[in-house]
Amino acid sequence: MRTKAVRMYGEDDLRLEEFELPEIKEDEILVKILSDSICMSTYKLVKQGKKHKRAPQNIDTNPVIIGHECAGVIVEVGKKWEGKYKVGGKFALQPALNYMGKLDSPGYSYEFCGGACTYCIMPHEVMELGCLLPYNGDSYFEASLGEPMSCIIGGYHANYHTNKQNYHHDMGTKTDGNILILGGCGPMGLGAVSYGLYTENKPKRIVVTDISEDRIREAEERITREEAKQKGIELLYINTSKLEDPIKELMAITENHGYDDVFVYVPNKAVVEMGDALLAFDGCMNFFAGPSDSGFTSGINLYNVHYTSAHILGTTGGNNDDLLEALDLSAKGEIRPAVMVTHIGGIDSIAEATINLPSIPGGKKLTYTQFNMPLTAISDFEKLGEQDELFSKLSDSVKKHNGLWNNEAEKILFAHHGIE
Repeated sequence: MRTKAVRMYGEDDLRLEEFELPEIKEDEILVKILSDSICMSTYKLVKQGKKHKRAPQNIDTNPVIIGHECAGVIVEVGKKWEGKYKVGGKFALQPALNYMGKLDSPGYSYEFCGGACTYCIMPHEVMELGCLLPYNGDSYFEASLGEPMSCIIGGYHANYHTNKQNYHHDMGTKTDGNILILGGCGPMGLGAVSYGLYTENKPKRIVVTDISEDRIREAEERITREEAKQKGIELLYINTSKLEDPIKELMAITENHGYDDVFVYVPNKAVVEMGDALLAFDGCMNFFAGPSDSGFTSGINLYNVHYTSAHILGTTGGNNDDLLEALDLSAKGEIRPAVMVTHIGGIDSIAEATINLPSIPGGKKLTYTQFNMPLTAISDFEKLGEQDELFSKLSDSVKKHNGLWNNEAEKILFAHHGIE
């Protein structure tokens, strides 16, 4: 099988190439990739090259396929898996393998397995760990976004609270509590807001901060206060750069109770320390944002850790249960991963978009790997549609869905490029 893939040879060295895949072994599966959203973790991988803890040391001669937020269709099943997987079945991928204590992961470590390609080979460990998950939804993009949503869900599940009577930990965010999402108007933060409105441990209030008026305005349009109000939750978007005393004013929102659950979505020392200062008694702060600097540190109030039961933790990635929950909630329409997506592109846009990811405005960059298409902001569809019938149709579709990418738009794009 011939494939086209974006491969990493070193730091900032990505190449879109065509090459032959080997015949699959009896414990492998050949898949066709249809969608792959670009993760900030891939940007960090590309910036570090072989210095990255998941990257092999021989990538200059044996490059790896990047991309791990992918979905597609099974093409060929090795003999070992014939009773479990079927040709033609849709799948979503959980890339956090942790197989036998190794850090190898699709999109980071494999020569023939990653999301930024037309076809790839799933190695035996993916299936052995149950990480190639059957997907029954209509749209491929929601399966791709299931992976980042699973990371968000994992963060919610990992938070915990205690009591003074025993050593039992109540897992998850606090019911009827105050949730604070710092730096939360980016794509992952909006995913966290979406899940927070539907989590089983329903909060009383969700406060989302940012320092960009543009990001806050877009966030308010994508997940409105009215939507949250209908679910009995107060949702507030706050620009902390405009507050004279951010800690005092954010604390006042809770009537000086503090925040029971704090999620830090930006790796910034001052933001981490702000989150720590805003914790309620028995509050839990989750450092969700992954720093590129291995020496990243910040100050933590250990007095509060000792006396007021402040909890500090960090999460990265989700597990299979988190991904299954994400796919189920998305299929039911109870969460909307589409709130994260602001750009659509083809396989030819992946390399440049990945290398320049932090400098491209907006949220998630969603790509479709079976065709070429310039990376295009959804907000530009209407203008482009004045000269291009495809973009006119896409613009009409997203308008019907509150400006969001959607299943109908995906089908329009697939029909245009002859994808069945």
